[in-house]
Amino acid sequence: MIRKIIEIFKIPELRQKLLITCLLLAIYRMGAAIPLPIVDQEAVYSYMQGLMQGVAGRVFGYVAMLSGVNDLTNITIFGMGIMPYISASIIFQLLASVVPSLEQLMKEGESGRRKINEYTRYATVGLTFFQSIFWVNYMMHGMNAVPEPMQTFFHGFMAVMIMTAGTVFLMWIGEQIDEFGIGNGISLIIMAGIVARLPRAVATMVQETELTLAPPSGKYGVDTVIVLILLFVAVVLGVIAMNEAQRRIPIESAKHVRGRRVYGGTRHYLPFRVNQGGVMPIIFASSLLMFPYFIFTWLDSIWPPGWVGGRLIAELREAFTGQGFVYTLTYVALIYFFCYFWTAITFNPKDIAENLQNYGSFIRGYRPGQRTADFLEKVMTRITYVGAAFLSAVAVLPMLVSRWIGVEPFIASFFGGTALLIVVSVALDFVQKIDTHLVLRDYEGLLERA
Repeated sequence: MIRKIIEIFKIPELRQKLLITCLLLAIYRMGAAIPLPIVDQEAVYSYMQGLMQGVAGRVFGYVAMLSGVNDLTNITIFGMGIMPYISASIIFQLLASVVPSLEQLMKEGESGRRKINEYTRYATVGLTFFQSIFWVNYMMHGMNAVPEPMQTFFHGFMAVMIMTAGTVFLMWIGEQIDEFGIGNGISLIIMAGIVARLPRAVATMVQETELTLAPPSGKYGVDTVIVLILLFVAVVLGVIAMNEAQRRIPIESAKHVRGRRVYGGTRHYLPFRVNQGGVMPIIFASSLLMFPYFIFTWLDSIWPPGWVGGRLIAELREAFTGQGFVYTLTYVALIYFFCYFWTAITFNPKDIAENLQNYGSFIRGYRPGQRTADFLEKVMTRITYVGAAFLSAVAVLPMLVSRWIGVEPFIASFFGGTALLIVVSVALDFVQKIDTHLVLRDYEGLLERA
């Protein structure tokens, strides 16, 4: 492995791409430590420490993790993270499947994708601007984290512009990594934000661990640490296996006779990923699941005492607050829904069947055209069920670990769950792209056995 790593730096182009990627990620991490000028960080820290004890704090922490924000207890110039850009990208990807003009742009190739990327950038600026207005207003009047002399329109507008510029700069960093570095820039930014939170989780775990099997209340024993390590290894292996899992459909190409030579007749495979949606279904489900808590809390506060339905609203609020059976069941149902929804948007069996027919390829036993499209859709429906089951297990695991073993949710999220899924998936993609560069230059790949 050391020899392979040395070979990476022997290739000038690959070495330059890696250095540019590391430099841009380092700039991102430095910017993530610059506090927002008008905010009293001590007041933010005190407020967030109290909020983190409830479900609202866990929701905010989860959104911050997916945005690439290091810690909500310290509001920085990158306080909005990269989530507005992700939201804008998702919106245009969804619109491209229903708006004919955007669908036509998607089919135009590179020029069409550039135009859609331009629209996405404009939408990112707009989303970040409006989200920053609500966030700054919440810091001023909800958290009371802004000193009274600075609670003016000028200071608020300045903070909004700084946070908007911070997100735009993160978007620029991601695009520069895509063009001049290696790997997916946005994914690497999110992974860097998650990994930056890992030392704190490990340090907390070490401080509260005692080398006994029956520690006093509030401490973790050796048995708890062993279980967490085993879960960590199991989840990493499961994520790798599921990311690499494919359903290969054998395809044959028709034979063509030209003169005395016969062309075609070869057999190859059409690979379908089992986890077609990646981590996006979990992101959608988690974002949507935070609304019931706030809605039922608001209804419970305004519902007149003694009215019909008040008890039901209170029970629903408690169900989504404690992350019990109802919460978990709803979470799993949403993950399944968004897995099929995302697959239906990104996977078009009719187009694949038409492309196979145009290139003279076919699936044995199925007539080209609609019959082939129906078969491909049936296969994708079945394997999506398996991928959704895996994502559900990974998403629910931190909650089960936190409840059964008594580990804090902040710690449990790093030993299984969405954070680990994102880190492993992005790391695998990063290594595969390095491997591709090595193989193209006749070097032995990182993923090949020595």
